[in-house]
Amino acid sequence: MAALRNTTRIDWRRRCGFLLPVLILAAALTGLAQAQSKSQETPPELRYFRIGTAATGGSFFEIGGIIAGAVSGPTEGPACGRGGTCGVPGLVAVAQATPGSVGNLRMIDRGDIESGFAQADLAGWAYDGAKLFADGPPLSELRAIGSLFPAVAHLVVRADSPIRSLADLKGKAVAVGEAGSGSAADAAVLFEAAGLGDVVQKNLRPGPGAAEVKDGTIDAMFIAGGYPVPAVRDMAASMPIRLIPIEGDIVDALKKHFGRYQVTSIPAGAYPGVDTPTPTVGFSVLWLVNSRADPDLVYAITKSLWNSATTKLLTAIEPIGSQFRLDRALSGVSVPLHPGAERFYREAGLPVDETPPPPESNNSEDGTKAAAQDERGNDTPLNSDAAKPKEP
Repeated sequence: MAALRNTTRIDWRRRCGFLLPVLILAAALTGLAQAQSKSQETPPELRYFRIGTAATGGSFFEIGGIIAGAVSGPTEGPACGRGGTCGVPGLVAVAQATPGSVGNLRMIDRGDIESGFAQADLAGWAYDGAKLFADGPPLSELRAIGSLFPAVAHLVVRADSPIRSLADLKGKAVAVGEAGSGSAADAAVLFEAAGLGDVVQKNLRPGPGAAEVKDGTIDAMFIAGGYPVPAVRDMAASMPIRLIPIEGDIVDALKKHFGRYQVTSIPAGAYPGVDTPTPTVGFSVLWLVNSRADPDLVYAITKSLWNSATTKLLTAIEPIGSQFRLDRALSGVSVPLHPGAERFYREAGLPVDETPPPPESNNSEDGTKAAAQDERGNDTPLNSDAAKPKEP
């Protein structure tokens, strides 16, 4: 009997040694399955929001990527200010390369893209159907989220170039950016004001344009953007360059006939080897949406844009980053504010009544919502459940 009891005891221990790992593994698998089932039952509702920027190599694209990351909040996690994102919950914003300001304005007005950047001078002309946009109907659906930063005109040549002034461009070849870009539009305006009708304007993106200046196959490059423009910065790091001043009577002509231009300068040291300030003209860069964009969404995006966490991210692109300031968010705004953005700025105490008023037909009774009617006469704000942006 003693031997039998001992045999039974040994048998039970062996069974326990086999069953315990099996039970632990089964419990772990059950927990994993339950967690997966729970996550599948309540998937996060994602909304995609494109930001039309400009060609790669320009400052718009670089800044657009940072802003897109800042306002996105696609997953759950720690709260804003406690290590988590300060973006809009469920929003996936992406920076999309485009030809630039002119193309962005047309796409936003048609509702082909959720938002985009554009220079304030061009946005104002587009909204009014004036100047470069006089050959078509006004782009009356444009609305502003706010003014982001000032951009300036750059005219770049090799350091050994004989070109010393705008007048020296007579008969020369200049890279001006893609067709439809803000740079190409501003170059056309500048050369018209300077009486340089014989300048050969080549539609090249910033990177290829800089490469051709470096190789000597073209004489200069014109580009509008916040300094330092990546393509100009890279060119200056690889070879000596000079910046041609834009000043005097030409600036007076620009301000008289085209308006919205500001006298400014590119500071010394903005680019390697450029040790003196360069006089030029500048304009504000706006972030724009369609008037039908969901007011609550635009409010949340605007709030996220001016969050201190976004400011910290933008310091990666100094000195542009330090020029993003809430106190100048309405500077140079040349089209009406979107109601969602207007709500945020009113709460922040900014002078929204000094910005262009929206058309009366688009105002609701409380002035906080704007919507356009679809073909059936129903209100369908863009980015609402009835008109969600498509995944890019």
